[in-house]
Amino acid sequence: MSLQRCLEIFLKYLPSFLLGIRTTLVLSLAGTLIGLLLGLLVGGLKAIRIDDNASALLKYLKKLFNILATVYIEIFRGTPMMVQAVFIYYLVYMNIFPWNKFVAALFVISINTGAYMSEIIRSGIQAVDRGQTEAARALGFTNTQTMFDVVLPQAVKNAFPAIGNEFIVNIKDSSVLMIISITELMFQSSSIAGTTYRFTETYFVTACVYLLLTTVTSVILHIVENRMSHTNTSIPQSDTDPSNMKLARGK
Repeated sequence: MSLQRCLEIFLKYLPSFLLGIRTTLVLSLAGTLIGLLLGLLVGGLKAIRIDDNASALLKYLKKLFNILATVYIEIFRGTPMMVQAVFIYYLVYMNIFPWNKFVAALFVISINTGAYMSEIIRSGIQAVDRGQTEAARALGFTNTQTMFDVVLPQAVKNAFPAIGNEFIVNIKDSSVLMIISITELMFQSSSIAGTTYRFTETYFVTACVYLLLTTVTSVILHIVENRMSHTNTSIPQSDTDPSNMKLARGK
């Protein structure tokens, strides 16, 4: 393998590499954000506790949701994304409507990420000091308000390193979406390697590009994490003082 040959391949096929990089980043970032929203919804609703005096229907719906959420999480965490992509894409394409491959890829990476994010958020919720929940309830918050206004912001802050890691994983794992002909970085690299017959050099360039993307992303996420560590999302203890409760309820 010649480094000069690697550089020549990179410069000659730079537009193709850039197209693959753009598709990879768009899929990874959008899929991670959508997956995070899905994880917040599933993880947050799973963590909400139903009061004993709640209606039987509400208790039944909560139990049903927990079962469906558990099935969803186990299926998408327990099967490879490549298999999910092929199955979901062709299932919809052949039986429902011929949908766009990019939309299919985004859908797959989003729901796959959502399954992992749900467990990440759940662990983040468990890391929140129980006193925060008790303080919110003392201020008159309902269970739902406590979860989405007090607990989840702190859970996201606690779980941010794992959330960032999921984004980095998606940058790499998006390569499996080439199975449904998405023109991401790995798909473009395979096309270039097949054209030049320089497989070693081409995939070496591809590995370097992936390493650069993940390294830059890690640095950016580390900076954001440091800034988040200086923000306070918890309820100040003084707010739980009885003398402040009437004022807090009036807000």
